[in-house]
Amino acid sequence: MGGALVVLLTVATLAFVALQFIPGDPAEAALGGPGSQASAEALQAARAEFGLDRPILVQYFDFLWRLLRGDLGISYAQRIPVTQVLGHAIGPTLTLTLAAFVFAWVLALISVFIASGASRWARATASALDLVAAATPNFWLASLLVLLFSSVLGWLPAVSTGSFAGIILPAAALAIPTAGFIAQVCRAGIDDARQAPFVEAARARGETEAGVRIRHILRHGMVAGLNMSAWTLGTLLGGTAVIEVIFARPGLGRTLVNSVLARDIPVVLGVVLFAALAYVVVTLVTDLIVAKIDPRTEARIEQVGTRV
Repeated sequence: MGGALVVLLTVATLAFVALQFIPGDPAEAALGGPGSQASAEALQAARAEFGLDRPILVQYFDFLWRLLRGDLGISYAQRIPVTQVLGHAIGPTLTLTLAAFVFAWVLALISVFIASGASRWARATASALDLVAAATPNFWLASLLVLLFSSVLGWLPAVSTGSFAGIILPAAALAIPTAGFIAQVCRAGIDDARQAPFVEAARARGETEAGVRIRHILRHGMVAGLNMSAWTLGTLLGGTAVIEVIFARPGLGRTLVNSVLARDIPVVLGVVLFAALAYVVVTLVTDLIVAKIDPRTEARIEQVGTRV
């Protein structure tokens, strides 16, 4: 747990410092946002209300003290606790992130399964598709998907509708580039496993080629990708900031963008800390899963309590 606390403290500190360099006066967030033309007296009253008139170092330690008590502060713009703001936004973002995560792994496993075979043509095709997918920006892909499936074909809505259909395009825009990267990472493990003695031993025992690929080659190839699960989650959470805006979806990403524009610092810090906490939790869960899939890593579990 010590390592997790260090990570959260570091993230909180870096975010707090970075926000100080954003142009504008955060007190304006409490008075209608930038361009509100609030009077100097109103701005001074808002600074005093939220403690913005105190030295930066005092504000920083006050922020840390509130964190220790589980208090993320009050939103400057909405005048409600940050926990309530996050509570309204977390659900849609987690739904989108998990849908994209599952979709990305399904696509990656299909590609990796194809690459685990003996056909050089199939492996080359899968490798080329993975490279293109990994290099595709999700915001460009999102626009392309909207143009094709909404404007041209009319199959799916271009904006969030709250239904299953409304999450398909956002999830696909996030998942496809991520799937390409996961497949590329797994392919190195696949190539090693294809030449490993245990694969030949499985064939000698009479296992079918499909069984060898699924039970042995694919299983070992997945380990490298699973080790990247924390990175994958961070990438997907980061990608939601753009995707939620494009598809007009509610969520943490859209909340973060709006809060940065308004300089609503408590909400920005709350979103960043939630993302860091999610990263730590996923790292721990990933270590446990990998230890079950690959027994050679089981000894790492003994170090989890020290490292995370």
